[in-house]
Amino acid sequence: MAGAIADPVRRSILEMLRAEARLSAGQIAERFAISRPAVSRHLRVLRESGLVRDELVGRQRFYVLDASRLTPLSRWLAGFDVPGRPSGWAHHLDALDTEVHRARRERRAARARADGPPADRPSTDESPADDSKEHTA
Repeated sequence: MAGAIADPVRRSILEMLRAEARLSAGQIAERFAISRPAVSRHLRVLRESGLVRDELVGRQRFYVLDASRLTPLSRWLAGFDVPGRPSGWAHHLDALDTEVHRARRERRAARARADGPPADRPSTDESPADDSKEHTA
């Protein structure tokens, strides 16, 4: 089961099923920027691990979360929490959130440097037009 929840796409699928109770494979696939066959493979791993079960309604297959399979894992992880302090997992998730925001800021800054100064902000360099005026005077 740990391998099944190790993948971020599969964790997202579990979260979607927790929020919406029952979704078709197509409804799940349309929320990801990966191919439908890739989503189907993720669903198969989740089904084989027992975390989701599928229900056939007519010709359409729906997926439902079976959260009871997570209870033993949740209890085991709770043993790593320290009383009076946020859980170790919460700390790691907070650190991950901080890293995500830092990476986004760095990407925006890199794009801004690559795109040059914004049009509404004057450049600190002299423009070629200013150079030509000085040399012709």
